[in-house]
Amino acid sequence: MKKFLKIIGSLLALLLIILAGYVIYLFVDYDRLPDDIAVTPTQNVSSSLPTKTELRALTFNIGYGSYTTDYTFFIDGGKSSRAKDQKTVQANLEGVAETTEELAPTIAFYQEVDQDSDRSRHVDEVAFLQNLFSDYSNTYGQNYDSSYLFYPFTEPIGQAKSGLVTLAQAEISQARRYALPIETNFNKFFDLDRAFVVNRIPTENGKELIAINLHLSAYTKDPAIQEAQISKLFSVMQKEYDQGNYVIVAGDFNHDLLGNSPEIFGNQEERYSWDQPFPEDELPENFSLPKGTIVADKIPSMRNLDIPYDPEKSYVSVIDGFLVSDNIDFKTVQVHDKGFKNSDHNPVTLDFQLIP
Repeated sequence: MKKFLKIIGSLLALLLIILAGYVIYLFVDYDRLPDDIAVTPTQNVSSSLPTKTELRALTFNIGYGSYTTDYTFFIDGGKSSRAKDQKTVQANLEGVAETTEELAPTIAFYQEVDQDSDRSRHVDEVAFLQNLFSDYSNTYGQNYDSSYLFYPFTEPIGQAKSGLVTLAQAEISQARRYALPIETNFNKFFDLDRAFVVNRIPTENGKELIAINLHLSAYTKDPAIQEAQISKLFSVMQKEYDQGNYVIVAGDFNHDLLGNSPEIFGNQEERYSWDQPFPEDELPENFSLPKGTIVADKIPSMRNLDIPYDPEKSYVSVIDGFLVSDNIDFKTVQVHDKGFKNSDHNPVTLDFQLIP
């Protein structure tokens, strides 16, 4: 019995040493990119944007190419942490590409685009988009490059390097990445880093369209962090508008952009942290949140990943969309129902014209 207890004690001690070592590794390896850094555009188009032509913006969180309609995610109450295999990731990326070609955007904003991640089976999704849409100028801004996260234990989600890709059928003269506030306690290892990328696109009347690609935090439970992120975004928007520029913000806001999505879609569950109403009434004076016929169409832009997608049972909402300045005449905004075939999000488009 003494020998058995000694063995158990030794194993527990070893386990504690491993756990302590892993925690030390997380803190030593943790690193955030600094705020306000340059992003180098790839220039494939030299023209400027016209002001007398209707243009189209597309925003699409591609879910790092891992989500099919039957996929569930462990953080949301499901099972999986990684894509099934590389073949699945490639198929989802091809589906995203087909959707993009079908919707034919002038500017496309993608979120959750992985470069080299365990969860997406190390498929370089950034290169995939850049190579396939070589007739667009493009930028890539890193959101995060996480340490190896050893959870869940049965299939660790591992290391993830991911970010924001923007395509434009025009020159992107400059771009900068701005870091967003995140929690500084141990939760920073779980919600990861966040940022937005400001792309400057010349227009034919000598101004610039400021195209901001955004992905706000999803899993933070601290409302102060959400408020600080939005406050920083609003500050940059207002600054660019005051300089006479056009401004479009596109992306995954991780907020209910309709304000009452549970009522619209008949969700009975309590709201999630990422589905709180967006503070539309706090928008800077010269900005709006276009909704078009989204409410009437009743097409959600995302689904929760606790169960395989079921139109009758899945928790859904509209958290993807646009903010626009009042020198932009927006025509229509629409969520396109792709049945969550290639992502846990549906794409959203905005048709607009720059007011000369």
